[in-house]
Amino acid sequence: MKITIVGLAITSSWGNGHATTYRALARALRKRGHEIVFFERDLEWYASNRDMPEPPFCRVHIYERWDEVVPSLRFELRDSDVAIIGSYSPDGIAASEEILNASVPVKAFYDIDTPITVAKLRCGDREYLTPQLASGFDIYFSFTGGPLLRELENEFGVAMAVPLYCSFDPERYRTCTREPRFRCDLSYMGTYSPDRQEKLEHFFCAPARLLQNKQFLLAGPQYPKNIAWPRNVQTMIHLEPKFHPVFYNSSCFTLNITRKEMSANGYSPSVRLFEAAGSGAAIISDNWPGLQFFFTPGEEILLASSTDDVVRFLTDISPAQRKLIARNAQRRVLEEHSSGRRAQEFEDYIEAFLSRDRTPQDVLSA
Repeated sequence: MKITIVGLAITSSWGNGHATTYRALARALRKRGHEIVFFERDLEWYASNRDMPEPPFCRVHIYERWDEVVPSLRFELRDSDVAIIGSYSPDGIAASEEILNASVPVKAFYDIDTPITVAKLRCGDREYLTPQLASGFDIYFSFTGGPLLRELENEFGVAMAVPLYCSFDPERYRTCTREPRFRCDLSYMGTYSPDRQEKLEHFFCAPARLLQNKQFLLAGPQYPKNIAWPRNVQTMIHLEPKFHPVFYNSSCFTLNITRKEMSANGYSPSVRLFEAAGSGAAIISDNWPGLQFFFTPGEEILLASSTDDVVRFLTDISPAQRKLIARNAQRRVLEEHSSGRRAQEFEDYIEAFLSRDRTPQDVLSA
């Protein structure tokens, strides 16, 4: 198939989780013989921080103005089998209208921010999608599963809402090494977000203050300069995706914190969660509805609800226990959440729509 995508970013992972998600899926689809074309607006924030300016697995159109790129998009759509608009696309409304008016066999929306998107639809926010446009797509791919999919169908007229979770590339994560600069007792990777900061204080900073003999490492941009980090916390502004495997693998434990909207709705595993597990790291995470659908608590992941929980995990769990939990999680994501598996699911959903004789439930149970 030829698959044309209009998305937020694929050339720069700076301050967003979209790029790594698109890269993993596009790379896996390319390996399966598909042609991928990606349209990305030349936003200053990403333009000055491109860590993959020319992805080897897809053709990228970087544009400055929407009216200038429309002819190129129409040209690519003429022989496309699938056209996709991604959430938070700067020209999402115009791009959706363009694609819905094109004669493409399958027209889809890929939501990598579903709880936020649904909240916007509820209050009439037209930043990148409207209920009218949402109901026009053949398939609504969502990185969130669970009850929210039914709300999209029942409340906003979406024809076919299906989960297409984030994923990771096993070849890049399964056999990674360790580096002294990333060695620590607890790591955390994530862009600053006000709705995550309270949990970061309880699950990361507070344990660091209590465990002065242990080392903590945080990687992520946009943190306010006035944050007073504990002495044993090392910070780095940004880490390119190529360093993610060794970052996680060099940590004794790594922390996962979920944004408020994602946590409230559940069934929203971040790409970092799968990356960490794929790297063989032992994960400490906040809890949210549906988490047990992806990992078995106590066996594949450790759940924290307080500072004391994190302190107990860091001090009481033996290296042998930690490694066993990490191996269990790695085995789980290799089987269920690799980019190859996600590409297969993508193909199955397309086939289900085109054939009309298979439901999304048939695909999930296959």
